Amino acid sequence: MLRSPSSVLHSPFISIIVPAYNRAEEIHEFLTSFEKQTKNNFEVIVVDDGSTDNTKAIAKNHEQRLNLRYFLQQNNGPGAARNLGMENANGDIFVFIDSDCTVPENYIENLSRHLESKDFDAFGGPDTSHKDFSPFLKAVNYSMTSFIGTGGTRGSKGKQLAKYYPRSFNMGITKEVFKKIGGMNSLRHGQDMEFSNRIYNAGFKIVYFDDLKVYHKRRTNLKKFFKQIFNWGITRINLGRIDTKMLKPIHFLPAIALIGYIISLILAFIIPIFRWIFLGESALLILILLFACMQSTVKNKSLVVGLLSIITLPTQVVAYGTGLITGLIKSLFVKKGQWITGFTKKYYK
Repeated sequence: MLRSPSSVLHSPFISIIVPAYNRAEEIHEFLTSFEKQTKNNFEVIVVDDGSTDNTKAIAKNHEQRLNLRYFLQQNNGPGAARNLGMENANGDIFVFIDSDCTVPENYIENLSRHLESKDFDAFGGPDTSHKDFSPFLKAVNYSMTSFIGTGGTRGSKGKQLAKYYPRSFNMGITKEVFKKIGGMNSLRHGQDMEFSNRIYNAGFKIVYFDDLKVYHKRRTNLKKFFKQIFNWGITRINLGRIDTKMLKPIHFLPAIALIGYIISLILAFIIPIFRWIFLGESALLILILLFACMQSTVKNKSLVVGLLSIITLPTQVVAYGTGLITGLIKSLFVKKGQWITGFTKKYYK
């Protein structure tokens, strides 16, 4: 843990570790954002997970302007890529950021300040949308980061309905954490949350810094968004099979709401009283969506984004709920130690 003032007053060296697979354009934007940092006590480690595009050429081009090192591995997934990065990192702090993110100019400066004044072993920070993002991406960001969309589980200074687990789009650990617990496992989705859980279990202190934000430019459309969230529902079951502490009642709420709404709809055609129950549920749903629309509109200063949030929010709930239900059913037929799978398209796509 970062306890000794003498060890932190000289701005500990920071290793930024980013896995990439066929993300040449995104890795260029990612690296460009680090070229603009107000402090330079860091290195960037790009781990190419077997790309077939010009990711390598783009990364090499930035070596002239950044303290950057490039590593290539076979396509073994982002967890293995981050492990390779940690094994070769020179920093006192290892920071994981996804390749579809960029950072503000003061990211390293803010982190360095926290390293000098805070007592922690690992940290997480928020992901948000940039003002230049498309309305759809801003609506997706609202759905995935708002309290009404996630219950604060992705991290916030406000109310949270479940324990916070840092995620690899924006998280960091000390070198000591890596030495004690090792690297990430082979879980295709959710390996970062499993990693965070092991950090907790080892007795390390995890904190959340709301000023260490990243701009998360997800490469997505509504179909891809559904598949991504569906896989997260399945991932939650995998995590619960690893450690029951990672599967809480709040995680079942989307599935319960979805099943309850469908059952009420069916029974409304059979039992008269359920027509009123279904109408009541529908009215509540409309009120929630109207509130989300207004909140998203105000936050993003755009009615278009607010209206799109009416689409992305229920899509997220349905996708997560069906994914979790699918994961529960599949868990009855999968042997212990085997992962439950969802959509199996390449992880990064």
